[in-house]
Amino acid sequence: MAANNKTLNLQTDHCPDTILSALPQGVFSSLQGGSFALFPGFCDVHVHFREPGFSYKETIESGSMAAAAGGYTDVCTMPNLKPVPDSAENLAPQLELIRRTAKVHVHPYGALTVNEQGETLADLVSLAPDVVAFSDDGRGVQSESLMWQGMERAKQLGKVFAAHCEVNSLLRGGYIHDGAYAKAHGHRGICSESEWRMIERDLRLAKETGCSYHVCHISTKESVDLIRKAKRDGVNVTCETGPHYLVLTDDDLQEDGRFKMNPPLRSAADRDALLEGLLDGTIDMIATDHAPHSAEEKAKGLAGSAFGIVGLETAFPVLYTKLVKPGIVPLETVLRALTVTPRQRFSIPTDNSVCVWNLDETFVVDPERFYSKGRATPFAGETLQGVCHLTVCGGKIVYQK
Repeated sequence: MAANNKTLNLQTDHCPDTILSALPQGVFSSLQGGSFALFPGFCDVHVHFREPGFSYKETIESGSMAAAAGGYTDVCTMPNLKPVPDSAENLAPQLELIRRTAKVHVHPYGALTVNEQGETLADLVSLAPDVVAFSDDGRGVQSESLMWQGMERAKQLGKVFAAHCEVNSLLRGGYIHDGAYAKAHGHRGICSESEWRMIERDLRLAKETGCSYHVCHISTKESVDLIRKAKRDGVNVTCETGPHYLVLTDDDLQEDGRFKMNPPLRSAADRDALLEGLLDGTIDMIATDHAPHSAEEKAKGLAGSAFGIVGLETAFPVLYTKLVKPGIVPLETVLRALTVTPRQRFSIPTDNSVCVWNLDETFVVDPERFYSKGRATPFAGETLQGVCHLTVCGGKIVYQK
């Protein structure tokens, strides 16, 4: 279906009629000339907005504005905050900030353990009514017995448990992938086993408990294989990967903190396995792991910089330019991973939310023009195709180019 006049061609093929019929009249009147594509609002189940506690890195207002500029209308914020949202009392400040300052729908996670220390379960019962899921993101739960308890409790409360999978004893001080680049440049590497070994454990526990288990930011070929087999075995598991893991490898590394994230960029074989997993449905969704830091924290090279990059404002253009345009991944597959599957898994409604893109327009990535306070992106200076012109959240225009 397309809406046409002398100056505007609005392609609506990828947006359900149920959403279109609920939008206010005149919502697209600001679009001037050209050909535009209309998509459902994107949904990112893994972002860090840093507030409360670390507002010098990002705020809910700046992070949600970055989301709107990237076509996102729903985001799920991870709990590594201060205070850690491990009880209703500690969640309350974040809920108030969301209520007052969020530009799009912000759905907070609750911590699985007290202060994300992996020692005692958090007050999950009090958190459950106000959180989208539970996670100790940034920290893998090392105790198998505590993980089992957490999965059991999450299942009882009808919540997804989202896991950052990392075996601490296998990290050995690493900070980039344990591959050719690390060896050639004298860096300490993070082995792939540190990720997939914990996924292997958790899949076994998820099968035992029946928990709705979600694996955050997978990066290795072994992780893809394990999850694929678990799905075939009937385990209730979903997973995500990030745009950067789908298009970059450790061959692309530079001696710059904007290339440092956790998990790290891995090998071409890992990247290819992730692409295969996205195409065959093993990987359910694409999430940015938007993780802003201050310029000072990212200016210490690969060894000394903080882990994390920003991604909300470049995610779709990166995917469109590097995967869709070359014919590697169909547009429908990318859109499903950004809209349908994250909403289904985390029970997030579409809520009359759309984004409008000029898919023919190009731009040069300039971090100084980001709405996010974070500036660290491995795509700085690159020319990408696809520009967001309008984002409508809950029937209200929240971004307009």
